[in-house]
Amino acid sequence: MTSWGLTELPLTMEVETKKVLKSLPAAHAALAELKGITSTIPNQNILINTLGLQEAKDSSAIENIITTHDDLYKSGLNLDSFKSLNVKEVHKYIAALKKGFELTSATGLLTNKTILQIQEVLEDNNAGFRKLPGTALKNETTGETVYTPPQDYDEILRLMSNLEKYINDPQMSDVDPLIKMAIIHFQFESIHPFYDGNGRTGRIINILYLIIEKLQSLPILYLSSYIIQHKPDYYQYLQKIRDENLWEDWILFMVKGVEETAKETIELIKRINRLMLDYKHRLRDNYKFYSQDLLNNLFKHPYTKIEFIVNDLGVSRLTAANYLNKLSADKMLRKEKLGTGNYYINQELFELLTKR
Repeated sequence: MTSWGLTELPLTMEVETKKVLKSLPAAHAALAELKGITSTIPNQNILINTLGLQEAKDSSAIENIITTHDDLYKSGLNLDSFKSLNVKEVHKYIAALKKGFELTSATGLLTNKTILQIQEVLEDNNAGFRKLPGTALKNETTGETVYTPPQDYDEILRLMSNLEKYINDPQMSDVDPLIKMAIIHFQFESIHPFYDGNGRTGRIINILYLIIEKLQSLPILYLSSYIIQHKPDYYQYLQKIRDENLWEDWILFMVKGVEETAKETIELIKRINRLMLDYKHRLRDNYKFYSQDLLNNLFKHPYTKIEFIVNDLGVSRLTAANYLNKLSADKMLRKEKLGTGNYYINQELFELLTKR
């Protein structure tokens, strides 16, 4: 496989080397533990919202779309006047991720139609696959062209059609799913089928593939933080395949990323679980208005507001305001003013998520 012409999958060379095979059991064990621990959180939206926003922030940061946690959670209050352009981009990512999860959950497949819909939400346009030549990947520092992806629209269609079949047809390749995920990610990023959003779309494809392979049940294993920590290696190993057809380092890198990220996510979920249990005891023991829905709200929205309580608990605005003001007076939440209204921060959850 070279920089001037991608070949169709499956690969003709052996990629299940001794080193690669030895790296797989630990990654699979971590994935299995993560899949099991997700069921200990009573409301799956808590994990999808909190971890999904973190992933959206990290994945966007790889593309130099930088936001703060405070801006990000504040923007979730749906006050458009407080949304920066970068924050809007991050929210489009979480919307695209949820769209992909919804579509793959319904069909059990990850098709080009789904990939196109993910990118449409991400970029807020329906430009589809590239039709015009001129796309090249450049070194951020020097501006030098390091890789030129396929330029011809028909070739892009052919390669994406082949990739779609490779993703969904187990008969095409019997390699381990984690190896296959690494190959899929390389192939997608090398086809580079869109004018923009290829990196973020490719990272969404990673988690959706693990879900259709039943290695995960929720979209909460995200490699973006790992890629940020090892960004030079990520690009070096991708390029090593294009220049020298050397796959082992790339596959080891991705498998290690899955293992490390799964372990980090397991620990984070355990901490969220402990904090939820602590809040549950404090709420149940001290407040007559305690309910599981209230607890879920405070963990689904690190920054919450009266309208969220009204919608989630089915109470009046006055009742919701009384609940939140009482909790903030007792230091269970931190009350802040924004414009003409107030919002309420679950400070302990916020610190837990931002120190990750």
